[in-house]
Amino acid sequence: MSYIFVSCTADNVAAMASTGYEAARRLEAGNPKGGSGSRTAHGHGHGRTAHNMSSSSLRKKSDLSLLSKVRCGLLRTILTNLQEIFLGTKLFILFPAVPLAIAANYLHFGRAWLFALSLLGLTPLAERVSFLTEQIAYYTGPTVGGLLNATCGNATELIIALFALHRGKIEVVKCSLVGSILSNLLLVLGSSLFLGGIANLHKEQSFDRKQADVNTGLLLLGALCHILLLAFDHAVSSGEQAADAAPRLWLSRACSIVMLLAYVAYLFFQLKTHRQLYESEEEQDDDNDDAVAQDEAVIGFPSALAWLLGMTAVIAILSEYVVATIEAASDSWGISVSFISIILLPIVGNAAEHAGAIIFAFKNKLDITLGVSLGSATQISMFVVPLSVIVAWIMGIKMDLDLELLETGSLIMAILITAFTLQDGTSHYLKGLVPLLCYLAIGACFFVSKSPANQIHDVNAGVLTTSTGVTVA
Repeated sequence: MSYIFVSCTADNVAAMASTGYEAARRLEAGNPKGGSGSRTAHGHGHGRTAHNMSSSSLRKKSDLSLLSKVRCGLLRTILTNLQEIFLGTKLFILFPAVPLAIAANYLHFGRAWLFALSLLGLTPLAERVSFLTEQIAYYTGPTVGGLLNATCGNATELIIALFALHRGKIEVVKCSLVGSILSNLLLVLGSSLFLGGIANLHKEQSFDRKQADVNTGLLLLGALCHILLLAFDHAVSSGEQAADAAPRLWLSRACSIVMLLAYVAYLFFQLKTHRQLYESEEEQDDDNDDAVAQDEAVIGFPSALAWLLGMTAVIAILSEYVVATIEAASDSWGISVSFISIILLPIVGNAAEHAGAIIFAFKNKLDITLGVSLGSATQISMFVVPLSVIVAWIMGIKMDLDLELLETGSLIMAILITAFTLQDGTSHYLKGLVPLLCYLAIGACFFVSKSPANQIHDVNAGVLTTSTGVTVA
């Protein structure tokens, strides 16, 4: 199956140049921060999620006063869009890693350098995708905006998984997705509760348990599907069925469909029937001075859509570099592929979202922090993982939900630890320290683990390629 790239063509550039009249009119009127917002949604109307609000803590307000002096309307519009996209984030310093990664690929730099630059470049791009989906949500309404945010919330992980699937690197797909769940449940939540507890040592820290109960229930459902694969393998470990992978594949695909149905029900619950449970997050954000709280879009809908397509294309390119060079980085750095996939990829790729969650914990706004960590973990577990299995099925690749004993055990314990940590609706620094230490222990385990971490199964070619480059038929 060939790659599917979303390209930013000359037509997209023309759209960006010709559709930012809203921003241009604001500049001409001497109101660079926005006008009446007749086409924008206010308050809860545009479907902001905890993921968006977390990323907004890393944004900064753009000073458009100088651009208002540019007489050419078309040029002013283009410059306004460029400033909002590239200078509207505190992570703009990492943008040079994107062209450096592309240059490193064409100039044949060291593969480990290419991996590192691509990974760094993904960090600001992931934050900008969140910003652009929020901008589009202003125009599409709360339901469509919420669906768009739910779909693009973990776009980086999904794109990396699809490229790894295309190369037949099933273990990289599984390890990277499990690592993202572990990172959100233990590292992000643990560090947020710990640092938030230290910063608010003499304040009562509480949060709404209703959202946490919904997310942990879905996470346990996802864990059950993985446990069923292990139990099924044990039940048929003797006889002819032991050599037949077909039943396990069909069980994985059936469980994946169940997980996707559960995720659709979760979206309906979140966006329609029980939306009031999630609106409190945004109410808490209203008095936030550091985050860029916007009541209207800052760029036009066609421009935001074109930029989103372009950013997605660049993420696809860098994701391809990451997948292609992960074994070379493993050899160069002397660490296992599983450690890179489970620990490094989630930490660096989601650094912006993680930092935002910690910032809101410092401000004693734990509902937003929980919405980020639990919401992202739920999305990966119940959407990205089963979707990867279904896409692999379509591509003719035999991917199942069997995460192996070590990964499955770590995942189950992480969910249980999270559930016990959040059971009473209050928090303090010790509740954050425990999951954080659990993550360190799991990371140490995968750091010393060499098998099957350094083995990438090429399903399409029917060969086994080790991290040392030795290929066995």
